[in-house]
Amino acid sequence: MFIAHIRKEDGKKQLLKDHLKESAILSGNWGRKIGLEKTCYLAGLLHDLGKYSDAFQIYLKQAVAAPTSVVRGSVDHSTAGGKLLFDICHKDSHDPFSLILAELVGNAIISHHSSRGLQDFFVPEGEAKSDYLDRVQEKEVEEYDIIKNRFFEEVLPESEFKLKINQAKEELKRLYQTDGKITITSNTTFFILKFVYSSLLDADRTNTMLFEEKREHELVINKELLKAYNQRLEEKVSLFTADTPINQLRGQMSEQCKKFSERDTGIYTLSIPTGGGKTLASLRFGLNHAIKHSKERIIYVVPFTTIIEQNATIVREILQDEVNILEHHSNVFKETEIFEHTAEQEEAERKQALLKDNWEAPIIFTTMVQFLNTIYSKGTRNPRRFHNLTNAVIIFDETQGVPTNCTYLFNETLNFLKEYGDTTSVLCTATQPSLEYVRKELKKDEDGEMIANLSEVERHFKRVDVIDKTKLESWSVEALADFSQDILEEKDSLLVILNTKSAVRRLYQYIKEKCVTDVKLYHLSTSMCAAHRKKLLDEIKEKLENKERILCITTQLIEAGVDISFQSVIRAVAGLDSIAQAAGRCNRNGEEKKQSVYLVNLSEELEKLDKLPEIAQGKEITMQLLREYRERGENSADLLSYATQKNYFQRYYKQFEHTLGYPVKGNSLILFDLLGNNENAVLHFKRSYGFVPTLAFKSSPKTIGKYFKVIDSPTRTVLVPYKEGKELIADLNGELRPEEYAPNLKKSQQYTVNLFRYELDELQKNGAIYPLLNGDIYALEESAYSNEFGVDLSVLAESTTLII
Repeated sequence: MFIAHIRKEDGKKQLLKDHLKESAILSGNWGRKIGLEKTCYLAGLLHDLGKYSDAFQIYLKQAVAAPTSVVRGSVDHSTAGGKLLFDICHKDSHDPFSLILAELVGNAIISHHSSRGLQDFFVPEGEAKSDYLDRVQEKEVEEYDIIKNRFFEEVLPESEFKLKINQAKEELKRLYQTDGKITITSNTTFFILKFVYSSLLDADRTNTMLFEEKREHELVINKELLKAYNQRLEEKVSLFTADTPINQLRGQMSEQCKKFSERDTGIYTLSIPTGGGKTLASLRFGLNHAIKHSKERIIYVVPFTTIIEQNATIVREILQDEVNILEHHSNVFKETEIFEHTAEQEEAERKQALLKDNWEAPIIFTTMVQFLNTIYSKGTRNPRRFHNLTNAVIIFDETQGVPTNCTYLFNETLNFLKEYGDTTSVLCTATQPSLEYVRKELKKDEDGEMIANLSEVERHFKRVDVIDKTKLESWSVEALADFSQDILEEKDSLLVILNTKSAVRRLYQYIKEKCVTDVKLYHLSTSMCAAHRKKLLDEIKEKLENKERILCITTQLIEAGVDISFQSVIRAVAGLDSIAQAAGRCNRNGEEKKQSVYLVNLSEELEKLDKLPEIAQGKEITMQLLREYRERGENSADLLSYATQKNYFQRYYKQFEHTLGYPVKGNSLILFDLLGNNENAVLHFKRSYGFVPTLAFKSSPKTIGKYFKVIDSPTRTVLVPYKEGKELIADLNGELRPEEYAPNLKKSQQYTVNLFRYELDELQKNGAIYPLLNGDIYALEESAYSNEFGVDLSVLAESTTLII
C-alpha cells in the first residue's frame, strides 16, 4: 500500500493510486475547455509518480510521527513523472508531437511544487543551460525503475499508459495543426504550457484539500446562478426612470449592450462616456453573453482596489448574493494564511478562500495586478487560476490603466484567450487606448464597439468644455492659488487635481495660510488610509449636495470610481485619459449648463515628475496637442473627442515603443521575447556549447516570473492609527483569542497606507514605525499621522529640529 497523504485530524491515509487517478480526472475535466482533456489527464496521473519510492514513503510516515525530524520537500517526488515522459516520448524521437507532449506535460509535473514556477527550456542569462533538461535528462532519480514498475502495477498497465499517450498526441495535433500543417505560433505555446500547469496545480491542490476536509468534489456549474442574477438585474433595470436626457441616454446604451451580447466570442470595446452607467451596462452584456454562449463566469478587472469594493458592493446588492460574488485583490493582510478559522467562520471563509485560490466563482472582481500575475508571476498560487480565465467573459474597466511595459503581454494574453480559450474580453472605458496600433497588436473584432453613433453620444453627453490655460512660463503655487480664488468668486465648488502628493500639499498649505476665504478647504491623497479618505469624501459629497462652498485639492485618486460632481475643475496637464477622468468629476449628471475644466501646466520645481515617466510623457503629448490646437486656431473644448483620444494614444505608444515588451531594468532582457522563439537565449546556448538541443519549446517561464512585477515600485503596507485603526493596532499588539484575529485583520484593510522604501526608512530612523505579529504587519506611531495629511514625514523633521 503506497500513500499520498496522511490526514492530520485522524491519521487516515489517502492511497497514492487514488490521488493520482482523482487528480487526473479533475485536471482532464479542466483541460477539456481548450481541447486538451487527455493531455491534462496525463499531467494529473503522473504528477506525484515519485511518491512510489521507498524513500518518500518513509519520509511521509516520519513527517507525521515526528514533524521536526524531517525537512519539508527533502525527498524529490516531482521529477520522476517528467522523466518518465521524456524517456518514452522524447529520447530518439523525430515525431514533433511526442516532443511537444513530453515537454508540455513534463515541465508542468516537475514544477508543480516549485516556488519559482515552470522551468526554463532555455535560460536566457548567466550560465547557458536548460533547467527542463537538467531535471528530466541529467538528474538521477533514485529508485527510478522501482517507481515505474509500481506505477504500472497499481495505476495503469504500460500498454494502456502508452495508449493514453497516443490519445494526448492526437489532441495536440488537432490543436496545433490546420490542414495537416502546424499553424500555432510559438507565443501561443507559452499560454498552452501555462494552461496545462494551471489545470494540474488546481487538480492536485483541490484533491488534497477534499481529502483533508473529508469532502467529495462538487462540480461547479454557474449557469443557473448566472440566470438568476440576470433575472434580478433586469428587474432592477426596469425600475430605473428616464427622467432626464442623461438618464435616457444611459438607458439606451444599456439596451445596446444587452443586444450586443448576442455576438460571438470576441474582443470588443465599450466606450460609454464617464458617468454613463458602464458598471451595470457591462454587467447586462456579461450576464446575457455568458448565458447565451455558455460561459462559466464573468471577471471584472479594475485598476484600483477602491473600485473593486465599490462596484462589488453595488453588484452584490442588485444580484442579492453575498457569498458567490468574489472580491480578490492584493491586500497585505492575508488572514486566511496566518490564522485558523473558527467553527462559525469556517464554511463561508473556506468557500471564499477556495474561490480566491482558483477563481471558480460566477462573478469575480479583481485588479489588473492580480489578472496579470495569474499568467506571468512566479510560484504556484497565482498560476493555479489561469485555466478559469478560459470560457469566460472578462470586462476590463479603465483599460487605459494597463501598465505601459505590460502592453504586449496584455495584448498577447487576450489574443490567446479569444482564439484558444473561447473567452470574450470587453475593453470598457471612456478613453479607449489604441492597442490595435502597436507592433504586437490586440486583435479586436471588426465593428466591435457596443455603442452605436459614438460621436452623437459624445455630443449629447458633453457636460464640460476643456479650457487651455497653459502658459509658456508655467504656473507657480501663488498663481494657481489666485486662479482658484478667481473661479470661486463665480462658482460654489472647485476641484483641483495635481499630479503629485507634494504639489497637492504645497498648494493646500499656501491657500490655507495666505488666502482669506469663506470656502471649506479639503486635502486628499493616498497618504491617507481608505477609511480617512472615505470620511472626507462623504463629507464633501454632503456639502456639495447642500450647495455649500468647497475647494478640494487632491491627487488623481479622485479620478477612479468616485461618484462626485463639482461645478468646476482645474487639472494639472497629464495624459488625455487622466484629463477625461477629471472631466467626469465636473457637472457629472448634467445638473447645470456646460461647465469648465481648466488645464494648467505646473513648473518642474513644483511638480517633480522625474520619477513618474509615464505621467511626464503623457503630459508632454497633451501639451503637443494643445499647441497644435492653438496653431490651427481651434478650440481646445473638443480636446476629449474620440478622434483626439485616438491620436493621443497612437503618439503615446509610439513614444514608449521601446518599453512595451517589458524590458528588464539592469540587463538586456525583454520579457515578451522570452515567450516564444526566445532567439537570444537559444543563441546563448549555441555559443556556449556549439549545438542546440532538440526542444519543441524554447520559452523561459521561470525567468519571466523572476522579473515580472505589474507595479515595479515596491511598497509596504502599514497600519495607521486613524480612528478605529488605533484600537486595531492595540488589539493586534495585545493578546487576542485566535478567533478574533481574522475579523480584526479584515477591518484593518481600511486603515492601511502603502509606503515606499524611503518613507519606511525615514519612519524607522525616527522610531515612528514598529512591527506587529512577528513582523508580518507594521504599525505607525500616532505622532506620524495627521488628520490633514495622513502619514506625515514633515512631523518627523520638525521633531528632530526641536530635539536639536
